[in-house]
Amino acid sequence: MGDAFPEFRLGAVLATSFTGTLTERQGERRERIPTPARLVDWLAVVGLDVAGCTEEELVLARQLREAIHHAATAAALGEPLPASALDIINDASRQGWAAPVLTGDGERRWQLSSPAAVADALSVIAADAIDIIAGTRDGRLALCASPTCHAAFFDTSRSRSRRWCDMNTCGNREKKARFNAKHRS
Repeated sequence: MGDAFPEFRLGAVLATSFTGTLTERQGERRERIPTPARLVDWLAVVGLDVAGCTEEELVLARQLREAIHHAATAAALGEPLPASALDIINDASRQGWAAPVLTGDGERRWQLSSPAAVADALSVIAADAIDIIAGTRDGRLALCASPTCHAAFFDTSRSRSRRWCDMNTCGNREKKARFNAKHRS
């Protein structure tokens, strides 16, 4: 992974980590998968190794990312889910071939087709999005309180009161801004 690209932001939830490949949505946007090779890198980091990626597949991946973001945002706000986003998510879920498998140490992993295709990986991400948006997993969808971020994230904290998509970035930045403002006045 090259130094010219921003680091990946990874969380415990695959679908919202995927939406995090575009950050600062309300500020100066940062695209973290600007090239097909970078999407391959991200997929490898999350355990979804694929044989390669085309420009067209990158476009499909970004469409899925934005559909998940729109649907998760609507769900977090208690609004109706956008039909166009649901169509993209459901289509991606049906397109690939992937199966959950157990590893020797008892962990659940996804096995993609051989050679693994981007559609397989996107179907896994779409299935994860379906689970969190439908509420079948323990947690709640929320939106980052950072005025420049507003990323959807899946809160699994005990109190379900997390305010930031990532404490190491948005949370620390906001706390630092409050601290500096308090000490200036």
